[in-house]
Formats: sequence, C-alpha cells, structure tokens
Amino acid sequence: MSLFAGTKFYQEPKCDRCGLLETECQCPPVVPERELVDPNKQTARIRKEKRKKGKTVTVIGGLMAEDNDFPKLLKLLKNKCGSGGSIQDDSIEIQGDCRDQVAMHLREIGFKTKIDS
Repeated sequence: MSLFAGTKFYQEPKCDRCGLLETECQCPPVVPERELVDPNKQTARIRKEKRKKGKTVTVIGGLMAEDNDFPKLLKLLKNKCGSGGSIQDDSIEIQGDCRDQVAMHLREIGFKTKIDS
C-alpha cells in the first residue's frame, strides 16, 4: 500500500519505459546483464579426480560461477573434448582425463591455467 492510497493525491504507478499504467504496460521485463570477469585475470586450476567404480573426471576449479558463464564454458569444453560433463558448485567436471586438452582450450579463450596432479 502506498503513502497516498485512498486520498485525492494518489496516482497509480506508471511504467518508466512506456509511460502507461503498470496494469496496462506490455513492456517485457528488464533482465540486468551480468558483469563477467575478464579471463586474463583468472587462473583455472585443472586436476584429475577418481569417482566411484574407477571413473576419472577432469575438474576445473578456481573460477567463480558468478563471474563466468559456466553453461557456455561447459558446452564449449564438452564439444572440444568429445565427452560429457557437468557443473558442480564452483567447478566444472569433464568426463575422462582431458587435462591437457582442457588447459589448451582454456588458454585459447584467455584463461591462465595451472594443472595439478
């Protein structure tokens, strides 16, 4: 409820973009663009981990999910490595031992890389 609701001074809220009443406005909702951090300022730490039943995954850590477009990066790495993968918290997992391939492709994008054993 607004301050002047029910008085003669009350004005219904209007859209900032089109000027129509908010109930009549047809403008699409505003989606703010995220600020992505420059890849040159980040270091990706790449390591190999063992999973259940002897499965091996390549884990890319050291990158913040809020500062990067993880779904786009995951798709690119999966295509380049020819394997599956997923996003887990603040890391990306690629199926298999693809540390060298992942490091090479991340360097092409502009990331600094460090391969942990």
